[in-house]
Amino acid sequence: MTDTVDATLRALLADVLGLGEERAAALTGDSGLFGELPEFDSMAVATVLTEMEDRLGITIDDDEIDGEIFETYGHLLAFSQRKVAG
Repeated sequence: MTDTVDATLRALLADVLGLGEERAAALTGDSGLFGELPEFDSMAVATVLTEMEDRLGITIDDDEIDGEIFETYGHLLAFSQRKVAG
């Protein structure tokens, strides 16, 4: 499951942010997202969340979202994995 969530999240970021497969594949757990990737702005956050729900089959409530989730790829991946695991 972990690999599937990781692959899905990387593909989602490549698509939504226009990073391309190579840049998305190069993301590490410490890679900064919001505020570090110019493509990842406040408008992109809403699209990323919607795509996460669609592609991962999860529901994300507004009160679950905080800035920390988007600090690094590792934080976003960990959040996604928790949501998929239920």
